[in-house]
Amino acid sequence: MSDARVHHPGLFRLTAGAIAVIAVALPLLGGVMGGISPYFANIIGQIATFALLAVALDLIWGYAGILSLGHGLFFAMGGYLIAMHLLKAGFEFSGITPDFMIFMGWSEFPGFWAGLEHFPYALALIVLLPGALALVYGFVSFRSRVSGVYFAIITQALTYIAMLLMFRNDTGFGGNNGMTGFAEVLGQPIGAPSVVIGLATVSVLLLLAGFLFAGWLTSTSFGRLLIAIRDDEARLRFLGYETLWPKLAIWSLSAVLAALAGALYVPQVGIINPRLLSPDLSIEIAVWVALGGRGALSGAVIGAVIISALKFWLSGFAPDLWPFILAGVVLVVVVVLPNGLLDLRVLLRRHPALGNILSEKRNG
Repeated sequence: MSDARVHHPGLFRLTAGAIAVIAVALPLLGGVMGGISPYFANIIGQIATFALLAVALDLIWGYAGILSLGHGLFFAMGGYLIAMHLLKAGFEFSGITPDFMIFMGWSEFPGFWAGLEHFPYALALIVLLPGALALVYGFVSFRSRVSGVYFAIITQALTYIAMLLMFRNDTGFGGNNGMTGFAEVLGQPIGAPSVVIGLATVSVLLLLAGFLFAGWLTSTSFGRLLIAIRDDEARLRFLGYETLWPKLAIWSLSAVLAALAGALYVPQVGIINPRLLSPDLSIEIAVWVALGGRGALSGAVIGAVIISALKFWLSGFAPDLWPFILAGVVLVVVVVLPNGLLDLRVLLRRHPALGNILSEKRNG
């Protein structure tokens, strides 16, 4: 087992502490003291949802060895469901007709939108529908022992099919233009600074809760079973262990976490369209985890934060450079740091001269 796969309790506590500090600082500096602008708080909130999405993928890839290249599907499901709630609630309480209904000439919502104006019902669907889809899909795949690159390809194919479906204008999901024009959330104007900061704070708190829960789960006997499945599932089955149900449980949990992340992401960006289902995002999620170091939850968070922050920064003045930067990151991880940034310590120990150069630059 490589160093990057060993649990780092110190790094885990440090990451959890940093997330907790941000969760406390956001409402204080953003609301009471006014030290954080709503724009900056919004960026923090979006990055927090990406970090939770990375934790969700790391649970199945880093610990169970199941690579999904279609986690954008569950992320988008949560996003579409919360968007439907926001539009339906806005229509019920403010009389605001969604743009896609005007475009289609519809005077009524499709039948499956019924009840979505109620937040508890929408929240239940955000948890249950992605979990149910993951349960059915996972049962069929894991029971047939589909694994490795074949499972990854199938997950991306499923996501791509969903994207093509969502591009249709007659599906009732906004079609090519998607859904936008959200006016309020839980009765509050969605663009108000307090609401922007509140959404960002909830995103960070959910990240903290998901991170701590994932850390606890992976430290239990169930977590050790997942690692055993990752390292040698065939031997585990030979010893009499049934690997289907643990894989199915962690796969479904990962899908629910991804959907919750998507449900908090969409109100903060103000729009959702089928491009959220494009293969690019699902591949990018895997890059986040690979960069930070899969099999270490802190690495998933760090990788998502670094790449997302870099993407936000580059989009301001050189958006065309981003695909090349991302490709470069992939090459560095594959060639130099196969276990992500957690390999840096190993690399510096093997090459002391490199460590001395970095130390001299830092001191200089």
